[in-house]
Amino acid sequence: MSIQVKYTTIIVDDMEESIKFYREVLGFEIDSVYRLPPKGEPVVGSITLMKSEGDTMVELIKNNEYNTGFYSIGMEVNDMETTINELKEKGAKIIAEPVNTGVGSCAFIEDPNGVKICIIHHF
Repeated sequence: MSIQVKYTTIIVDDMEESIKFYREVLGFEIDSVYRLPPKGEPVVGSITLMKSEGDTMVELIKNNEYNTGFYSIGMEVNDMETTINELKEKGAKIIAEPVNTGVGSCAFIEDPNGVKICIIHHF
């Protein structure tokens, strides 16, 4: 099983203000922008991935369905099915089974402290 930290997700109140902070104060650059949901339904929010040095990013999500603040840590895997099966065998608490995200799939587990960890696989 290969797992790599990919991003930290933060739910924001004001996307423009948050982008400005990460760009001007911390020196991050916009990596990519997505709408929520990915396609076919009315837009309910947006995602902006902010990149600095290295491979790990900050994922900013504007969506009124969630409370503002830290949301989860995203970890990239090469094989979702194998990883989820191995995590289950090791006793991980699965709080959301894998679902299609439009750009891949994701599932959620929870650590012993209640921190959500998004297991992601990009197509």
